[in-house]
Amino acid sequence: MTTDIETARRTLWEWCRARDFSGYDPFDALNSRLFQALPLKHSRIARLAWTQTLKRSPLNLRPLALVPSERNPKGTALFALAALADFRRLPNATAEADARSLLKDLGKAQLASATGASCWGYNFDWQGRAFFAPRGTPTIVPTAFAARAFCEASVVFSDDNYLQTARSACDFIRRDLNRTEETAGQVCFSYSPLDRTRIFNASLLAGETLAAVAALTQEIELLDLAMRAARFVMQHQRDDGSWAYGADDYQLWADNFHTAFVLGSLSRIIRTCRTQQSESKSEFIEQAEVSLRRGYEFWCERFFLANGWPKYYADRLYPVDAHAAGAAIATLADLQWFDPGALDLAERIADWIIANLRDRRGFFYYQRRRFHTVRTPYMRWSQAWMLYGLSHLTEVQTHANLD
Repeated sequence: MTTDIETARRTLWEWCRARDFSGYDPFDALNSRLFQALPLKHSRIARLAWTQTLKRSPLNLRPLALVPSERNPKGTALFALAALADFRRLPNATAEADARSLLKDLGKAQLASATGASCWGYNFDWQGRAFFAPRGTPTIVPTAFAARAFCEASVVFSDDNYLQTARSACDFIRRDLNRTEETAGQVCFSYSPLDRTRIFNASLLAGETLAAVAALTQEIELLDLAMRAARFVMQHQRDDGSWAYGADDYQLWADNFHTAFVLGSLSRIIRTCRTQQSESKSEFIEQAEVSLRRGYEFWCERFFLANGWPKYYADRLYPVDAHAAGAAIATLADLQWFDPGALDLAERIADWIIANLRDRRGFFYYQRRRFHTVRTPYMRWSQAWMLYGLSHLTEVQTHANLD
């Protein structure tokens, strides 16, 4: 761990906390009071165009468009995970208070699904190509990260109340999400109860949640369902080791951070299976580790330069995105068990992004593009991911040095 990384982690934490972990998001354009006052708000094309206009602008147009600065539930989960990593690294009363406060806020942001299960959604309307999700629609991605935070908290603080919340999220996955494909050995979960998409990282995040809870409750049926979700994603791995974003024709691109999500979730499922060895799990572990190795090698070789430059897409240098960097650092810290060299790459990425995308005031810019830098300090997209990545890296690096 370098001094620069620890300094960047500490000053970023202070910057975020000073703003109560609230801010803008690349996808919050539909929160605009200006846009909501127009009849265009009912148009799918207008919603897509408005979102992309504010997202792609080199200037932050949100104050002019009357977009409020808000907390994002997934961002809160990531900040809680960062605080838990800080507490594990150096247990103290302040770190515990920070973690518990964020977990309390995450609990307040909790939704109840149609079946009464715990779940989380985004704090903005979101228009995608496949479907429209109104503000507060339960979706698997924020739910999975919230569940990860509560699972970790239940272990760190020996508190079953946190585990009960994470366990309820498993009911959301099992009862509320659509199973867009299902066989005896495989399953794919939808992104939300409103759609039937087949998004690989999203479905596998559902599997990760099931496995994480199963590791604590010893519920074999949850782990079996997680293994089925993993097999579906493994079955769709390309010959070169990569994964597309999803299974449909308009989802065939591959990018850095969604690949990181797949690798991280697959790793977590494998590690849970390793604690509950049986003949059937041994076969799964062997197949899954082969898939993980192929995906990991593609990711490391194609998405990063030797100096740590994190590429958004494998075939081009720009844009450089803080979200991709933070997710990569966190995932590499998770994968130390799989590759002892993972921490070296994580540190190179952290050093590069600190030198090239960090503002002197402590936050990280959104993206560096070929001819300009977008300096908007998105709270969930950039700051939460970078803080989680840096905190998890410093935690794992500290423990590795002690060993």
